[in-house]
Amino acid sequence: MPSSDRRQFLQQAASAGIALSSSSLLSSSVLGESASSGSRLSAQTSAPNTGDVVRVYVDSRRVIAPLDRNLFGSFLEHLGRAIYEGIYEPGSKLADANGFRKDVLSEIRQMGVPIIRYPGGNFVSGYNWLDGVGPKESRPRVLDKAWDSINSNQFGTNEFMAWCKAVGTEPLMGLNLGTGTAEDAAALVEYCNTDQGTKWSDLRRKHGFAEPYKVKQWCLGNEMDGPWQIGHMTATEYGMKAQDAARQMRYVDPSLQLIACGSSGPFMPTYLEWDREVLEQCYDYVDGLSLHRYFTNAPADTGGDSSKFLAMNLSMEQQISETLAVCDLVRGHKRSPKQLWLSFDEWNVWYRARAGDAVHGHHQEAPHLLEEVYNLEDALLVGGLVNSLLRSANRVKVACLAQLVNVIAPIMTNENGLLRQSIYYPYNWALQYARGSVLNLLVESPTYEVAKMGQVPYIDVAGTMNPQDGKVGLFVLNRDLSKAHVVEINWQDKAPGQVLTSSVLTGTDLKAFNTFEAPQKVMPQTFAKPSTNAGRTKFEVPARSYTVIQWSA
Repeated sequence: MPSSDRRQFLQQAASAGIALSSSSLLSSSVLGESASSGSRLSAQTSAPNTGDVVRVYVDSRRVIAPLDRNLFGSFLEHLGRAIYEGIYEPGSKLADANGFRKDVLSEIRQMGVPIIRYPGGNFVSGYNWLDGVGPKESRPRVLDKAWDSINSNQFGTNEFMAWCKAVGTEPLMGLNLGTGTAEDAAALVEYCNTDQGTKWSDLRRKHGFAEPYKVKQWCLGNEMDGPWQIGHMTATEYGMKAQDAARQMRYVDPSLQLIACGSSGPFMPTYLEWDREVLEQCYDYVDGLSLHRYFTNAPADTGGDSSKFLAMNLSMEQQISETLAVCDLVRGHKRSPKQLWLSFDEWNVWYRARAGDAVHGHHQEAPHLLEEVYNLEDALLVGGLVNSLLRSANRVKVACLAQLVNVIAPIMTNENGLLRQSIYYPYNWALQYARGSVLNLLVESPTYEVAKMGQVPYIDVAGTMNPQDGKVGLFVLNRDLSKAHVVEINWQDKAPGQVLTSSVLTGTDLKAFNTFEAPQKVMPQTFAKPSTNAGRTKFEVPARSYTVIQWSA
């Protein structure tokens, strides 16, 4: 998670001529040129349709990959009010006996978030996990230098594990490879995963937790390429440290899945070269590589052009493609039989709460930091990003919407309850209706010109089919700001059953947003259930919309 120093770095980089715009990833021919992603992107726009009807061809026998549910994970960092006043608030009328917010706990359990990254983020690079375990009265109050905030350490590893169990999610644990050592990382694995009879497992049992947690997935540091990061180092230095940590961790638990720290994003001058140098050191010792990305509609990135903003999910796919190319290059150099997967463990829209008091804690406990207010167009892009992740499911196995509560989040809290921001809805639809395998769709859509991106399809479609129950889900983004489009689904092998779910997120004001006083300004509307005849389903999606439809077998 970037801090205010990151913003300063970006400003300096921009003045030095580094391309910061997310659109710079895409050349005018990106929609069919990339070797890795071209099949996906060109499938979206194959044989562009210049007529009025958008045609989508669905064949349940043609799939991209089985869907790993961890593709729709999230993230909680000791930052602002994400933990304190977010998921944990002892003394609140809404808290249970453990201090967990009951309203938030119930909401996340209902959503079914599969995996949650913790405890950071920039925070983790200066975090001593021992400060957050043991008797609460003995835990130190410390200064979190990443966010200039006070951390009371009343919520730590054991509290997080208990909360994960309560909401039915898996932990994705982040490790301090900034000020921390490889030995520290192995010690935390031992504390979490070893049953008994060792120094750290016996300490966990002494703290009152007899059963090991068996945490499987671990992130080896956070944004270590960033000059803003505590413990920032060169790629080779980090790669060697990650290798050492991975070896020591696997001595404790050979079953771990380990994620190396990739580049912080395309704005970095070391983008991709960092990834290559890191993997040259640790490829044989890790299973995945991380990516991060925040999308903006700021003047520097889109000129405030909403039509360009809504195309930015395609640059996510380009970033994935480029990163995979580096992974596979190193694989070739090493002649390794192992293929790495990607963990897109920070992604979201974020560009408003990025300066001043929004990123400086001023030595306060649980300050209001990064509390981005999301509008309709933000939600539409998040829907597009969901579609892009689905189309990338063959190599992206973990992804985390950053973050989950209060901090650049779909859910906000106050003393009386919670609020669903606009981006909550497309994310929740993915959790509820994307099941089984990701379909390899052929979409014929009219296009529009976007500067530095070329021709972009108005209609962006992704879908899944669950072989267990035969349910099909389609997710349709209409980027057209002024015109509805007729969509015709052509069922190639078999027509679906009845429509189970049909909802749309749309509105006349792209800048509309929800508040505690007006919580329903942006929320799903019922979408007329389309009928299927002679193997075809036809319906009209409104302008500026994201639609989900689910059919039975």
